Amino acid sequence: MTLDIVTPDRSLFSGEVDLVQLPGLDGSFEILDNHAPLISVLTKGVIKILQGKEDDYFEVKGGVVEVLENKVLVLAE
Repeated sequence: MTLDIVTPDRSLFSGEVDLVQLPGLDGSFEILDNHAPLISVLTKGVIKILQGKEDDYFEVKGGVVEVLENKVLVLAE
């Protein structure tokens, strides 16, 4: 699936990933390939990205995530 993480200032990440773990208001949740459509609010925390055997982490202060047609868009603070 394709993931884009953008802030008001710049793009933090853009590329293909296997898994995204996000800090939701009620706890962290994961998005996998072919996930159902979703819009959710994010809270302060860490976004974890899994690409093959490599993990990447991005700290955010909050934001919104949209999942649609195997594309994940994170608008982060």
